[in-house]
Amino acid sequence: MATDYDAPRKSEDDSESIEALKERVPSTQSGAGDVEDSDNPTGFELPGADLSDMELDVVVLPAQQDEFTCMSCFLVKHRSQLDHDGADGPICKECAA
Repeated sequence: MATDYDAPRKSEDDSESIEALKERVPSTQSGAGDVEDSDNPTGFELPGADLSDMELDVVVLPAQQDEFTCMSCFLVKHRSQLDHDGADGPICKECAA
């Protein structure tokens, strides 16, 4: 049997009125919206915020013996992902597909 999912559904449980539902809902909202997130106590950074005074420490490792840089996508991949050495250099399996 085909079912029309867009049709309004009526059941015996829907007999409660809107007024009865409003009475069950608490009238005051909880104050949880004002509490800061414990993972991010400083709040959210807005896009375009001035970060010129921030210093970033990044450790860059040189390419390992079992790695290569694909000359198509420029990602560092493991040798098992090498498809072939092209005219420009090594190409990974994803870019060769």
